[in-house]
Amino acid sequence: MDNPEMQRFLQQKAMMNEMVGKLTSVCWDKCITSAPGSKFSSRESTCLTNCAQRFLDMSVMIAKRFEMK
Repeated sequence: MDNPEMQRFLQQKAMMNEMVGKLTSVCWDKCITSAPGSKFSSRESTCLTNCAQRFLDMSVMIAKRFEMK
């Protein structure tokens, strides 16, 4: 694979997949404290939303910090 654009795309895709996996694991462990039913409780739903937002905000902040260096 000699195409640098394709390599960059595949690297970014792998990083995004890793981030989604981490987000899912961290937020699930933090917010889902019992066996899930057919729907999340309002507390679980709020917790998952807040957790995901904080995770994404931190990821953006870290990415910006690396761009500055």
